[in-house]
Amino acid sequence: MSWTDRLDRVLARHQELSDTMASGQVESDDFTKLSKEFAELSPIVEKVNEFKAAQQEFADLEEMMNDPDADADMRDMASEEFYALKERMPELEKETQLAMLPQDEADSRNAIIEIRAGTGGDEAALFAGDLFRMYQRYAAQQGWRVEIIEESESEVGGYSQVVASISGNDVFKRLKFESGVHRVQRVPVTESGGRIHTSAATVAVLPEAEEVDIEVNEGDLRIDTYRAQGAGGQHVNTTDSAVRITHLPTGVVVQCQDEKSQHKNKAKAMKVLRARLYEFERERIASERAEDRKSQVGSGDRSERIRTYNFPQGRVTDHRINLTLYKLDKIIVGEGLDEIIDALILEDQMQRLAAMAEGVH
Repeated sequence: MSWTDRLDRVLARHQELSDTMASGQVESDDFTKLSKEFAELSPIVEKVNEFKAAQQEFADLEEMMNDPDADADMRDMASEEFYALKERMPELEKETQLAMLPQDEADSRNAIIEIRAGTGGDEAALFAGDLFRMYQRYAAQQGWRVEIIEESESEVGGYSQVVASISGNDVFKRLKFESGVHRVQRVPVTESGGRIHTSAATVAVLPEAEEVDIEVNEGDLRIDTYRAQGAGGQHVNTTDSAVRITHLPTGVVVQCQDEKSQHKNKAKAMKVLRARLYEFERERIASERAEDRKSQVGSGDRSERIRTYNFPQGRVTDHRINLTLYKLDKIIVGEGLDEIIDALILEDQMQRLAAMAEGVH
């Protein structure tokens, strides 16, 4: 399908939706569904119409500029506007292409973030804590809300594991490329010889699922309760308020002990369970659509080393896009994270534009 055909199809679908909804012969459930599609297409149609209007103006100016019967001043004015528009056309086309890219329906969702200490012992746990605080501060800057679901603090500080929900506008869209192995290179506070150690932590960012996305059968769950404990084994409370849920068909296990109420812990654990099952389904569909998904920026492969934080040199390198920034002090407190995230989103868009171009005949 040609690029022009794609534009015309979007305009035709938008008009079809408008006519159908205006007919008054649509059931309420269908009307809601059509309204959602119409609303999603409207900003795209606006950009397509802007691009088509520019194309028409470009053709009109070219005709006027080359018209031998036209007034000389008019031809000069047309020529000036023609070349100015010619410079703008590539950017207008790119903006239209970006608007036409299929959106990830999960982009607008809240997210579940899971951070686990990897290789490196105590230093890895400290680094996991640094990463969690980085995302907490970044979330605060974005006006998002962070709620801890599960945390296992290490005896030296930091976390062996921490799970939290982050809610706000476009949370998953901004954080989804953070999934993977994060590596740190620095001199641990426990190191007397001043040697640089390398440690790692894994990050997983999952879109929060709604009940309509994933149907969980209660008969597929094993729910265990136990007493919540903190770092070093001390009891947080003396009742069996902590909850562990096992989804028997998949073997997925989630637990929550952050709240004193067993009911609240179960609700939080179910939220994480739904998110993990929803992500499994998303990955299954994505792998069917693209076998080379791992070569893309957003592969979400948690075993892939995606970023290195080198403290002695004050640099952060994202290996997927070969981006190195010498502002680790700002990034680790969340302030400089936007620069990396924006670059990752742009690279993903460029890859998807290239794939879309290959499909245009």
